[in-house]
Amino acid sequence: MHLLPWNKKNDEKKFRLDFRRLTSGRRRFAKSVNSEPSPRLSLSGDRSFAVPDGLVMDPLAPTALAVSTEFMERIGSGLTLLRDHGKKVQKFVFKNRRRDILRKSWNSIVNVVLIEAKDLPDGPNNGSSGLYCKFKLGNESHKSKLAIPKKPTWCERFNLYLYDDNNLEVTVWCKGKQKNFMGRCIIDLSNLEKEKTHDFWHDLECGFGSLHLLVTLSGSIRPTDNIPTTQSTPHGVHSDDQYIWYKLSNWSEVGKLLVTVHSAKGLSCLGISGKVDAYCVLELDNCRVQTHTVRGTSEPNWNNTYSFIVNDITSTLDISVYNESLINTMKGETLGKLSIPLLRIENDEMKWYALKDRSKKSSAKGNCPRLLLQMSVIWNPIKATFRVLNPKETKYVQKPAKFNIPLIYSNLKFIKELFNALYITNEHYKRVFEWDNREKSATALVIWLVFWYFFNLWMTPLLLLIPFLHQWISQRYFNKNNSLVPLYHSDEDVSDEELESHKDDKTLKTRIYGLQDLTFTIKNSIDYMVSVFERIKNLTNFTVPYLTYLAISVLILSSVAFYFIPVKYLFMALGIYKFTRKLLNPKRVPNNDLLDFISRVPDNEILKQWRELKVPEPNLSRSGSTRKKEVQEEN
Repeated sequence: MHLLPWNKKNDEKKFRLDFRRLTSGRRRFAKSVNSEPSPRLSLSGDRSFAVPDGLVMDPLAPTALAVSTEFMERIGSGLTLLRDHGKKVQKFVFKNRRRDILRKSWNSIVNVVLIEAKDLPDGPNNGSSGLYCKFKLGNESHKSKLAIPKKPTWCERFNLYLYDDNNLEVTVWCKGKQKNFMGRCIIDLSNLEKEKTHDFWHDLECGFGSLHLLVTLSGSIRPTDNIPTTQSTPHGVHSDDQYIWYKLSNWSEVGKLLVTVHSAKGLSCLGISGKVDAYCVLELDNCRVQTHTVRGTSEPNWNNTYSFIVNDITSTLDISVYNESLINTMKGETLGKLSIPLLRIENDEMKWYALKDRSKKSSAKGNCPRLLLQMSVIWNPIKATFRVLNPKETKYVQKPAKFNIPLIYSNLKFIKELFNALYITNEHYKRVFEWDNREKSATALVIWLVFWYFFNLWMTPLLLLIPFLHQWISQRYFNKNNSLVPLYHSDEDVSDEELESHKDDKTLKTRIYGLQDLTFTIKNSIDYMVSVFERIKNLTNFTVPYLTYLAISVLILSSVAFYFIPVKYLFMALGIYKFTRKLLNPKRVPNNDLLDFISRVPDNEILKQWRELKVPEPNLSRSGSTRKKEVQEEN
């Protein structure tokens, strides 16, 4: 129950809160709310309101509210959140008040993605700042952000509600000192198939140019023929569609995906009302559909089937579960997310999938939140093979990247480990040629000679199969002995006590020293790589002519040797030379011939130090005057 005074304006249909009167009696009411059995709120003059028994007042709210004690205990600090974002809430409510009144009467949700425009006329030369579009569907309208006039690109998403008016009007404007009309187009939504994303270019009627749009009609609250349920239509592939994707026509479409969203369980109740109004959003690349909203339950049942055209079999189906409430709409929070690669789908398998949080790395809030799905995918392997050789489809609407410090730290740590691994590998490589371990060096020499004696060029692709073969054998071995050696250790296998002890060991001083060591290691490695590339560049531009001519001579002699001598014999001779250097000269220092040669070439920093400065000439005027004084003294 809300007890609020209302100030009636000239228009009887519009009302506004009289906040001045509420503020005047707010403090007096807060003092007396707990002392009197039936307190009265005096707002102004003779106007007062009695608070019924069993109700309490919230003195922290921006307005005087009389609500039940059970409701106050349930929402907790919900009104505090409303108070902190009071202006946003008020603006949102007033802007959408008509839509809230007619919420139960809309037919579908129209999801529009404004991508770009082309062939638009040049705007007036009066200091125009950009182009923007306006969308109008019935009494609801939206406005896009500004785009550069030369190449207008928005990549912006809008949600509109479809009532009785099926005509979506899109107008293009140029913003400057004055608004200039560029053109418009009207889209008849009744001709578009529901629960399917339509990608098209639409020409402007009252101007030149066209707009690139993605339009989807979904989320109908009444069952339609285009949204079959599992109760009426069995989940499966029609006999006509079973072999249609094996025809070599329309190479842009690889296959077809059928998804049935049955139900969900264990969703968290984070709203003010303590109930969940859940709906799902399914996205495959740029295709997007939305289920209807099931209100007032944490275990909704949708039982809807949707079909997607698959353009890339390596794509991922992204599913998000939302709560249709004011607070969650403003904050953009989800009840859970899920990503399923198409290649991991088992056809006609009904399976529960655990929902994850916003980062998709841990479980979402709730009582083991999960989603029951049934999926089937049919695809053409020949089309899919040619499709993976083409650029991947770009997703038009993406969230901006955030500055993630933990991710940066983990990436730097990975780079450090990679540099350390390369350094250790190089050291082992040099030790093999030094005969520190005679058995290992002898075995390496024999393998080297045998390999290059039988090597042919056609064997090169087979060599690249060695890592795949190694991983395949390792996985089969680990699967058979899964109880002995796990494939990986996840963060969930670690107990909370171990996590707490691990956190306590990392003090601030330890983290600072670790970050310092990490930074210096990466800096030194990057400096070394940059120095090597600069030396190679200076070798080619005749910075040191002697070394450049020497490199040219070696390359010419190598080309002549490859022409007359088979490659395998040259590599066999190179191996014998590498392995016998230690035997011929026991006191030699392990080295790399190529890097030693490149180290003789200066990098850019050394060239700056080698740069000669001009010798300053003596000041003639001062020397001349000094000479005159000496002559005068002699006379």
